[in-house]
Amino acid sequence: MHTQEQECILYLWQNQHTVVIGRNQNCWKECRINVLEEDGGHLARRLSGGGAVYHDLGNLNFTFCVRENNYDVDRQLEVIVRAVRMLGLEAEKTGRNDITVQGRKFSGNAFYRSNGFCYHHGTLLVDADLTALSRYLNVSREKLQTKGVDSVRARVVNLRALNPEITVEALRRQMVAAFEQVYGLRAQPFPEERLDLEAIAEGERKFASWDWKYGRRLPFQYRMYRRFAWGDIELQFQVDRGLVQEVSAYSDSMEHALVARLPGLWRGCRYEERALRQALEAAGNMAEKATAEKAAAEKAMAEETMDENAANVKEVDVGSSADDARFAQRVVDAEVGRQMREDIEILIHECI
Repeated sequence: MHTQEQECILYLWQNQHTVVIGRNQNCWKECRINVLEEDGGHLARRLSGGGAVYHDLGNLNFTFCVRENNYDVDRQLEVIVRAVRMLGLEAEKTGRNDITVQGRKFSGNAFYRSNGFCYHHGTLLVDADLTALSRYLNVSREKLQTKGVDSVRARVVNLRALNPEITVEALRRQMVAAFEQVYGLRAQPFPEERLDLEAIAEGERKFASWDWKYGRRLPFQYRMYRRFAWGDIELQFQVDRGLVQEVSAYSDSMEHALVARLPGLWRGCRYEERALRQALEAAGNMAEKATAEKAAAEKAMAEETMDENAANVKEVDVGSSADDARFAQRVVDAEVGRQMREDIEILIHECI
């Protein structure tokens, strides 16, 4: 299923008794898998980055699907904030990907882009079993310390604990109402005939497979780990005769693409600081060049569009605003990517 031009799809959904981990996370470290499966639970790995979350039927999940030229995280987050405020709670955006009420998190978000299509998804805690959340998830002490809390449960809150009148169904209705308000259009049910059943079946096979969910446990010889402002990073190296044979890279960073590229960058390199850093720097330079070229091409296209529509002031203003938001996001992404590479270089320096 792909979104059409000038279309934004809001998909509301639920999982029962499931731990969902980020694309680059080590499931054996993030989740008590044996306990989860003994209790009849399920493990899932998503395409996007970020950390592990627990889903049950007291949790409402959302996904915004949209073309890249209409992708606006602030606008999408505004839908959630308005929906919760309609239910009498003062929600606010905090940090890069959290939404809180009274300083406690009830929604975490993750993001994914591919070939001009984007999705932004996350959780909404309504009446979830927080005991189960603590039972199945392993959250590092370092991560809790960066959040200024002592446990997973101290960090999150169910909306119903703050307003007993709130239900999953009530929140679902307000999400649709807020979606219409923010986008200024009447929401229409998604037509089932647009669903590609063969693609859905293929996706189900992939995401249910052992290789996708669990991956392989690499018998590593060298390990590097550290937590930075953007998330944690764990690198495992298998080395033979001084050359890197295999690499596993695990992280809860939202920048999943960079982490996923690391094994390919280093496989075949000498296991020495200079070689590993040079490979990382070369990849970073190529990524920055590609980003700059894409931004320049988009800017030229936007200017051409504005010239063609100069008579239509409203259309020009809207287009300009969207272009500015995309440019600003690219600047942020580039800065985060550069900081991640610099921090990983520091980790390599400390460990070799």
